Amino acid sequence: MTTSQDPQRGGGPPAEQAAAKRSLVHLFLTLHLPAISMGLGMGLTAVVLPDLTKSLGEGVGAAIGVFVIYQAGTVVAPLPTGYLIDRIGRRPLLLAGPVIVAISSFLIAYVAANEGSIVEFLVYRFIGGIGEQMWMLSRITVIADTAPRAQRGRQITSMFGVQQFGALAGPVLGGLAAVTVGLWAPFLLHGVIVLAAMVPSFLLQRETAPPRRPSGGDAQPASSWRELLVHPIPVVFLVQFLANITRGGVFGGGVILIYGSFAYGLSALELGSLRSLMAVVGIPMTFTAGFIMDRYGRKFTIVPGLALSGLAMAYLALTWYADLTIGYFIGGFIGIHMAVNIISGNMQTLGTDVAPQSARGRFFGFSRLIAQMGSFISPVSFGVLSSTAFLPFVASYTVAFSFLAATALTASVIVGVFIKETLHRPSPGE
Repeated sequence: MTTSQDPQRGGGPPAEQAAAKRSLVHLFLTLHLPAISMGLGMGLTAVVLPDLTKSLGEGVGAAIGVFVIYQAGTVVAPLPTGYLIDRIGRRPLLLAGPVIVAISSFLIAYVAANEGSIVEFLVYRFIGGIGEQMWMLSRITVIADTAPRAQRGRQITSMFGVQQFGALAGPVLGGLAAVTVGLWAPFLLHGVIVLAAMVPSFLLQRETAPPRRPSGGDAQPASSWRELLVHPIPVVFLVQFLANITRGGVFGGGVILIYGSFAYGLSALELGSLRSLMAVVGIPMTFTAGFIMDRYGRKFTIVPGLALSGLAMAYLALTWYADLTIGYFIGGFIGIHMAVNIISGNMQTLGTDVAPQSARGRFFGFSRLIAQMGSFISPVSFGVLSSTAFLPFVASYTVAFSFLAATALTASVIVGVFIKETLHRPSPGE
């Protein structure tokens, strides 16, 4: 009796083993390498943004605005991007996004080198947010097209995990480049690295969009939009919104960096070192979360990850309320990054499970719109709730962090109670 062997585990005929190796190389060049470059670029520049804002003569309000405007770009991009993904295909958007990100970074480098205006800075940040979302949305759609359900968790979290490889060195390099060369240097490096990493994708990435139904006509888009109202899709959208209010404060929203810079006086190099440390911790956690999702189910990581994120934000609220020293802040910094790394890519994996096949582009477009609205609200709410200009009697960092804690804890309860497990294992016959 013969048994089938998995070529990816070293069994099977030589031809199958060679095909598996080619598939892994293709996956690295078209998925992981661009993700590493994006993570490296974000790490290079994120820690420099508060200092660059200060160099332009602006304060904490403008610093928050720099992160908010980037999130605004990520909010306006998903819906048209999702529509275009279904209309013209995945590949054009997948390639265009990183190019836009690189151009945006080059323009910011020009502003930093020539003491430009804060308005120019904000415009270019907005453009960068659009490009980042174009790449992210099209990349997740390609995974939904090509990956079996039992491998999606690992593929998506591996994309976020290797992105942390870039983030590992990025913050320290960005801080060093800013100190030794100038605030413009990290942005120039960002653009060059992203463009170089996309060369293999231009050569290797093929279109993965499923063929159109010949009888679809103009009625197909309308029916596709209606498919987004089927349970549990609306509940998934709500959870993504709430979760990203919390996560946006850690990653794209920059709330943690602003708090560390303005409340504790940490420099770009010090913040960069902390971010790099968190990348070391986050990489194995993210990969492990993907394995757990594909082995035991999506909710096994989403529910506890969201709950821990809420508790970590509550602890950061305590650091300001109790006037704790910088050592306690660093503990909270480590805690919130560890908690958020557990759910990096998990909501996207859940989305690939429930996305209707005939409207994946629209689904991910609307999904990312909802999620990025949450990320946009994160720094906005933090700025409002912590600023006495808006709430003179109750505003503080404690109130702001408490709000971010509440959103994560609420999302954890919703997933645990209202969403059934979406990992369906094949039967022995299959």
